Amino acid sequence: MSSPSPAQPPAPTGLKKIVAASLIGTTIEWYDFFLYGAAAALVFNKLFFPDSDPLVGTLLSFLTYAVGFAARPIGALVFGHFGDRLGRKKLLVYSLLMMGGATFLIGLLPTHATVGSAAPLLLTVLRLVQGFALGGEWGGAVLLVAEHGDAGRRGFWASWPQTGAPAGQLLATGVLATLTATLSDAAFDSWGWRVPFLLSGVLVLVGLWIRLSVDESPVFKAALAAAARRTAERAPREKPPILAVLRDHWREVLIAMGTRMAENISYYVVTAFILVYATEHADTSKQSALNAVLIASAVHFVTIPLWGALSDKIGRRPVYLIGALGTGIWIYPFFTLVDRQSFTAMITAVTVALLFHGAMYAPQAAFFSEMFATRMRYSGASIGAQFSSVAAGAPAPLIATALLAEYNSAAPIALYVMAAVLLTVVALGCADETRHRDLADAEGYETGSAPAGDQPVRTGGYQAG
Repeated sequence: MSSPSPAQPPAPTGLKKIVAASLIGTTIEWYDFFLYGAAAALVFNKLFFPDSDPLVGTLLSFLTYAVGFAARPIGALVFGHFGDRLGRKKLLVYSLLMMGGATFLIGLLPTHATVGSAAPLLLTVLRLVQGFALGGEWGGAVLLVAEHGDAGRRGFWASWPQTGAPAGQLLATGVLATLTATLSDAAFDSWGWRVPFLLSGVLVLVGLWIRLSVDESPVFKAALAAAARRTAERAPREKPPILAVLRDHWREVLIAMGTRMAENISYYVVTAFILVYATEHADTSKQSALNAVLIASAVHFVTIPLWGALSDKIGRRPVYLIGALGTGIWIYPFFTLVDRQSFTAMITAVTVALLFHGAMYAPQAAFFSEMFATRMRYSGASIGAQFSSVAAGAPAPLIATALLAEYNSAAPIALYVMAAVLLTVVALGCADETRHRDLADAEGYETGSAPAGDQPVRTGGYQAG
């Protein structure tokens, strides 16, 4: 049976619409997720854990923050399985509704002063829903673009959904910075913090309207048609995508997890923990810290597609390596600059750190997509990306805060980030370059024909380029 022929990429206008649909969705999803992280650092410790010491309250607040990461692998498994069975678009609509709904409800939550211990419990439940939805969002959003785009510029086009992270960070931080600048501390702690969470409801309606207007990936359609032909010809039944990934592609999953360690940990140290470090240790106002992250996120947004385009020219691994090594080198100067209590120095610290992060984050979408065959790609990319978040991003602010409380110094935190960089460099050393691989190889077999019922020759989920 012949493999499906590669689908023709859509016209530029159609591709831009698909990119916009993925970008608006990931922006909203990350807005919701980062908003929680900023609120956890600034107000949740006082509103939901008021009986604790301030730093202990912050630790407890970040613990609920970490709970969201624990749900992400479950979301990756569920959304990945059904995304490989039913399609990318349908599951992306569900993830958007779940994330937006949970965030809106957080804005309506009663605090500890009103309902006691039920308040942090409700907060934790909604955080779990956020994490579950985000675990399914990322894989579908990047695949929708990667599978529509042309192979020669896949790194560039697939990096655009990645800009949803800094765009969401920019939006969340911008709203919070505006509120903290215009409201008194008492007003912000009383009701102002609710405003950005409630705004999520409006953003979801906009994202839903755009996301429903795009078509399913042509590569996935071809794979679905091939599966239907196999069923009609009574060929051996496919293994469930999750089982196929874990059985036949465990090496690629481990590589994806390893490459995410430095990217994930450094990002949450730079953008979430910085709000604690600047205010509690460097004696800088929360307004200055928020504004620094705001400006750096704007630069991050602009440069991610540039790193993606560079990965099309020189490869995914070299660009990723630049980001990892740069992060390891910069982390000490990062904290030194923040300690200077200078707004300019803080902007420099965060901006350079996010530039190096972008070099890892930009090629990640194409890199992970190219590791797996179409009928297991949503599962493989999502599992590799989200399972690592439990060990990386989830505890990063928590570990950093605990290290600060124990040693009252940034040095152990910098060593923690450097250890993550080492893991990422090792994972990159074990990875193959992927930029020439053919996403239209839907089944993970060699291109050619195989009689129905015969056992095809596997290639690890791609065509060699």
